[in-house]
Amino acid sequence: MIKRLLIYAVGGMLMLSASGCLVAESTYVKKVEEFDSVSKELAELQVVYKKLVLDNSVLKTKFNRLTEDAAILSADKKQLEGILRAKSDTLSKNISELRQQVAEMKVENSKLSDEISELQKAKEEKVKEVSGTYEKLLGDMKNEIAQGQVTISELKGKLTVNMEAAILFDSGKADVKPEGLEILNKMVGTLKNVTDKAIRIEGHTDVVQIKGGLTRIFPTNWELSAARAINVTRFLQEQGLDPRNLSAVAFAEHKPVADNATKEGQAKNRRIEIILVAKD
Repeated sequence: MIKRLLIYAVGGMLMLSASGCLVAESTYVKKVEEFDSVSKELAELQVVYKKLVLDNSVLKTKFNRLTEDAAILSADKKQLEGILRAKSDTLSKNISELRQQVAEMKVENSKLSDEISELQKAKEEKVKEVSGTYEKLLGDMKNEIAQGQVTISELKGKLTVNMEAAILFDSGKADVKPEGLEILNKMVGTLKNVTDKAIRIEGHTDVVQIKGGLTRIFPTNWELSAARAINVTRFLQEQGLDPRNLSAVAFAEHKPVADNATKEGQAKNRRIEIILVAKD
């Protein structure tokens, strides 16, 4: 439109020139040059304008997108704040409960510590008692121990007096011989003082089976080992040991402690064991 106005203006000037208002040629040329300059500037401005319009559109799109993102982020922020508040409340409650539990556990641990201390003391007392009994039995049986007829061992609160059958019984017999009664009687005083342990008397034999007329009394080694264990148990009861703490057990040849292939091994397997163990 501007270009048209310029053309009209030029035409009007020409008409004026024709009617007698002539413009000098140099002035006309100058005006044309100004027109061309203005036209060129106008074209450049239009290009700039179009670019600005395009940039504006892009920026508006970005702005709208950022606005939407901001709205979403704001909503997410509120939601997260709500979640965090809820979690914070839950954590505060959990912390309070844990503190209460910790306090209760401290009290319980203190009680348990006291109980453990008491149990440890009781255990130490028991160990002292067993060790004391062990020492006394060693003194009671020192001669038999020296001759290798008796061994006494202590392991984890279990005290065992192992006596070869030959010092208590004649071959093939279950009655304790007089010399055997004297040996058993040496332990009676010590065993009477054992009230917190069970006293188990075990009968053991070698692998040699009962033969001849003895089979009428002892058909197998089971009967022989049982009779020997019972007779020792009965003797201890007769000497004043509490029968509620006594028991007799037979194993025949089934728990050997030595090789039955030799005479020496068989002699070790023919034995009576008096064992002090914890009560059931």
